[in-house]
Amino acid sequence: MEILPQRAADSDLTQNRERPEPHRPPGRHTVEELSTVVVDAAHRLHRELGPGLLEAVYEILLARELRRRGLEVIRQKPVPVAFDGLQWDEGFRADLLVDGRLLVELKSVEQLTPVHPKQVLTYLRLMQLPLGLLINFGAAKFADGVKRVVNAHADCRASRLRLHPAPAASPTPSSAPA
Repeated sequence: MEILPQRAADSDLTQNRERPEPHRPPGRHTVEELSTVVVDAAHRLHRELGPGLLEAVYEILLARELRRRGLEVIRQKPVPVAFDGLQWDEGFRADLLVDGRLLVELKSVEQLTPVHPKQVLTYLRLMQLPLGLLINFGAAKFADGVKRVVNAHADCRASRLRLHPAPAASPTPSSAPA
């Protein structure tokens, strides 16, 4: 994939809201299916472009690819935050919101730090969303840059990428003979 100058037909890429193609209505996928589609599309971008571009480039291209796959994508969604009687209309901006149910935060750094998944978890809590993806296009290997962050999401498959894995069930102690 090569990067070309913006054409008039691509002008919608700079808009915050990108609409799905009419033949695939938003909301028909589960959040798990959405995350699979997003990871697949991001992997394709990473494979074809490689690491090192600005985060905004990956954001625009990923939003475009997801839209091509029939998903509704909102870029740089302002999210209000209220605390202790104060309210901010724009407490933060979510990089991508897919079908109104999956948060995707993008980075283009050499290595994620421990604060990055915590940031995503905070965003999920404030947006009351069950699942988010943290995707770092700066990682040399794509798999090293993808983190799945869960916010009390009961319908998640077991994943080693889960931020707060469920504790393993401990065996019940057997009664010792008297």
